Amino acid sequence: MSNKQNFIEELRWRNMLQDIMPETENLLNSKMVKGYIGFDPTADSLGMGNMVQIMTLMHFQRAGHQPIALLGGATGMVGDPSGKSAERNLLDEETLNHNLNCQKAQLEKFLDFDCGDNSAQIVNNYDWFKQINFLDFIRDTGKHITVNYMMAKDSVKNRLESGMSFTEFSYQLVQGYDFYYLWKNQNVQLQMGGSDQWGNIVTGTELIRRKDAGEAYALTTPLIKKADGTKFGKSEKGNIWLDAKKTTPYSFYQFWLNSADSDVVNYIRIFSLLGRTEIEALEVEHNINPSARLLQKTLGKEITIRVHNEDAYNSAVKASEILFNKGTAEELATIDESTLLSAMEGVPQAKISKSELENGINIIDFLSEKIALLPSKTEAKKMLLGNGISINKEKVNDITINITSNNLIKGKYIVAQKGKKEYCLVIVE
Repeated sequence: MSNKQNFIEELRWRNMLQDIMPETENLLNSKMVKGYIGFDPTADSLGMGNMVQIMTLMHFQRAGHQPIALLGGATGMVGDPSGKSAERNLLDEETLNHNLNCQKAQLEKFLDFDCGDNSAQIVNNYDWFKQINFLDFIRDTGKHITVNYMMAKDSVKNRLESGMSFTEFSYQLVQGYDFYYLWKNQNVQLQMGGSDQWGNIVTGTELIRRKDAGEAYALTTPLIKKADGTKFGKSEKGNIWLDAKKTTPYSFYQFWLNSADSDVVNYIRIFSLLGRTEIEALEVEHNINPSARLLQKTLGKEITIRVHNEDAYNSAVKASEILFNKGTAEELATIDESTLLSAMEGVPQAKISKSELENGINIIDFLSEKIALLPSKTEAKKMLLGNGISINKEKVNDITINITSNNLIKGKYIVAQKGKKEYCLVIVE
């Protein structure tokens, strides 16, 4: 272990350590330890909130320990009440299995499954729960944890007034059994997770102690919130997903690029694999010239390549340059449709029919009446003559030309621009 980084020290300087059981650090410094984190299969993609735990497992493996990702095929049927204000809808088996397969494929991108003794593993808790019947479980496991102990947990107390089903109440016992099973059968000594999981995790350590007089350990990472108090991993458009079909690489990159300075100083430590010296040097440089957005660009590049790939990152940067800087019509035509729509998601959109373009629409009528980029024909004429209008990144100053189907990009779009920053995406149907 001497040639590996100190895992706990790594978490500390990265501001990724919330709670830790006594003696956990000594255990980790003494030998290779197997540790796991559970992932909840409520969606067919992991999101940026899950990325904190993925990074924890990556640092764990880099420190020479063996990371295990547990997919909740069984617990996903029950529903974790932690941090929830209402009962969740339970998933059917087909949806659950689809979600599990999708998340497994994503996790396989981040961990090393072929590096010797500390090769990563993915397990599914349905594999052991399917063999246990209800009566055996409440007799052999339920008797070791009192109702008073379970009621004292925040995840339960916070829901008592609004009501909580027995299904969700039992969740911490089911999760606790996961830890017991992995401890008993695979010598897993550590469970990690977000700070909202502390109660569930220590139920596992307690079950190990009471059932077999064993010792197990726990640590949690802080829940990340943006400086404005809103939930991390969400944008105005909703969740930031790791699946490119749910969040395009362009939108993913823009999420990091548009991070507030007050947030990115936290994000760079949590989500970058750069070392302490490199990150601290970047922080100093960023503080000297925040407008250069060095931290945002550095992190955006690294994490977009890690989650997607280098081509996706390059395409995202290129699209941004073409659309919002001095791109050309030829360059605009090279942007793929999903990236174009993603980039234009926040700008006004207008729809016109293809039949209207057959005879052509005069540019002044097009700008003022059809897409309302200008409030009147007079304003449209003035902007055209003043060289303030671009169609598909080409300046237009001839007030007599017509917009036709020849102006279409990808056979159905026109990008109209007034001045440097006002856009309208025209969708032709």
